[in-house]
Amino acid sequence: MDEQRSPHPAGRAKSIWRYAPVVLVIAGLVLGYALGLQNYLSLTFLAEQREALRAYVNANFLWSALLFLAVYILAVAFSFPAASVLTIFGGFLFGWLIGGALVAVGATIGASILFLATRSAFGGFLRHRVDGVVKKMADGFRENAFGYLFVIRLAPVFPFFVVNIAAALFDISLGRFFTATLFGILPGTFAYAYLGQGVDSVLVAAQASGREAQISDLVTPEITLAFFALAFVALIPTVVKQIRKRGNAG
Repeated sequence: MDEQRSPHPAGRAKSIWRYAPVVLVIAGLVLGYALGLQNYLSLTFLAEQREALRAYVNANFLWSALLFLAVYILAVAFSFPAASVLTIFGGFLFGWLIGGALVAVGATIGASILFLATRSAFGGFLRHRVDGVVKKMADGFRENAFGYLFVIRLAPVFPFFVVNIAAALFDISLGRFFTATLFGILPGTFAYAYLGQGVDSVLVAAQASGREAQISDLVTPEITLAFFALAFVALIPTVVKQIRKRGNAG
């Protein structure tokens, strides 16, 4: 009897440990807010410290780039709501090309870390319990994961961290998640980095008027429409594929 029961404690311990990555993510997010990091990841901080930050980057370019990359990875992995602001930081400090490249790599690695943490904790548990419409959506998502993720990344309708978590519940491979995320965020990333490269005048104007600069001061309706247009074009092959599939089935 004892020999038969012995595996159970180990099984329970393994089950508990699978939640460790998610607990670490939540703890990191709480710690970040407790330390007041949100005060540094803002356009207000950039406006106040822009000259000092730019001088430091010019004097320590490689170290600054690596530090920025690490900060971006951690911010995304811990779901800290600062992706847009950090992307603008990147464009301002490193230029749209290098800044955009750093953001794309950092965002993809950070998203993959959160994806793996969520999948290890909840992926298998929820996949076996969904039914009906949710199950059909999960099956469709799994069959054409790259196409769906690519479209969602192009048009940021949903918060970045929500997509990272949701994708882990739909049984998508890490390779597809990584690739779709990397290529899907490129247009938006370089657009925001380009905006960041010219943010200096916006920050000066906001300070002169006695108010805080907002991301809305940079992002125009035309840019938002362009993102949705890109997503619509990218969605066409997926829709055509589904129509053909249903036609062949009928």
